[in-house]
Amino acid sequence: MRMPQVLCGITAAATLAIGPAGPARAADAASRDMPVVVPESIGVDSAPLVRMSKWLRDDKMDVRSLVVVKDGRIVFERYGDGLSRDNNYELYSVTKTITALLVGILNGEGKLDPTTKVAPLIEQARPDLASELADKQAIELRHLMSMSSGLSYQTREGTDPLYYTAPDRLRVAVTSRATTPPGTRFDYIDVNPVLVGAAVSVAAREPEDAFAKAKLFEPLGMSHERWTGADKTGAVAGGWGLRLRAVDMAKIGMLLLDDGRWQGRQIVPAAWIAQMKTPSPAAADYGYYCWIRHVVEKGQPEFGAMGFKGQFITVLPEQHAVVVMTSLLPTDGGLRDATYLNDYRRMVNDYILPALTPAEKPVETAAKTQALRDELALSNRTQGVPGTAVAFNDAPEK
Repeated sequence: MRMPQVLCGITAAATLAIGPAGPARAADAASRDMPVVVPESIGVDSAPLVRMSKWLRDDKMDVRSLVVVKDGRIVFERYGDGLSRDNNYELYSVTKTITALLVGILNGEGKLDPTTKVAPLIEQARPDLASELADKQAIELRHLMSMSSGLSYQTREGTDPLYYTAPDRLRVAVTSRATTPPGTRFDYIDVNPVLVGAAVSVAAREPEDAFAKAKLFEPLGMSHERWTGADKTGAVAGGWGLRLRAVDMAKIGMLLLDDGRWQGRQIVPAAWIAQMKTPSPAAADYGYYCWIRHVVEKGQPEFGAMGFKGQFITVLPEQHAVVVMTSLLPTDGGLRDATYLNDYRRMVNDYILPALTPAEKPVETAAKTQALRDELALSNRTQGVPGTAVAFNDAPEK
């Protein structure tokens, strides 16, 4: 049974006092996670955030978590349906961005390069796949991470063995065929991150999820993380299956924002972060598993990760801020105009950016603080209505 715990985004002291976990557990979490502050105390206007939350609640939108971080401090932390900070969520394609960060770590260790040819690397570990890799010898990591590999794969909706039934996912992925020269055409297909994940495992000499835990999740003080969907060879998918808490997604956002640093430690090379957020020749809005100027409508710098059904990590450099959301919103529309993306764009452009950039310096008052606390409490008690079909992996976990 889920126990309700409303983390109101008011003060660290208030957070310690709320919820069934008790002061000791909350204090331990606070030592790992970012501090929580009153929005107005660092120049953020809570009123637009309250209005946004009321809109989501009134429309019963199934937003499980929504977190806003400014200057490394949490100013807004909203959970619906009795959920809490300790819940994790299926991130879908946000997982791809994590895989790109792992490639960056290996790049810093001199083990991978954007121009690394992937087929010969995979053949070292899987000589049994040599014949299927024969037409992929020219494909480099940068092509796979920019979704311009030139590979073609026909997905079987609902029954595709790449996702559900393959005992050996890599063997399925290499059945894709090279149809166009690499680096020339953007085509968002999920065989690409499977191949990148395999390259990570070969270069790291351990499974991708184990490498991620040692080199990324543990250094960032994450908890409750889980990478699901391993096939019978023990390999996870590089493009989906990762489950993180919202606050840990926000840490990934801060890592991207601060050029690969976390609490003074360089986790990912700064040059790699710069490359991730640089458009590829094949798409002006996509780098290395990173969407660029995909959310903000006013032309200012913005980049981040997006997952199916409404999972987001958005970095706002001008505001030194990060926005994170997990949800089950409607999936109709295409990759660049899905309903869940347009709903999120409205949240960021109409409410979150005005909160982060108020026309006048906001004044902290007891009434504003209480209004935010009350709204977040109401939201936590509200059951959202899923905007799309709920899959077996969509339930929040602890």
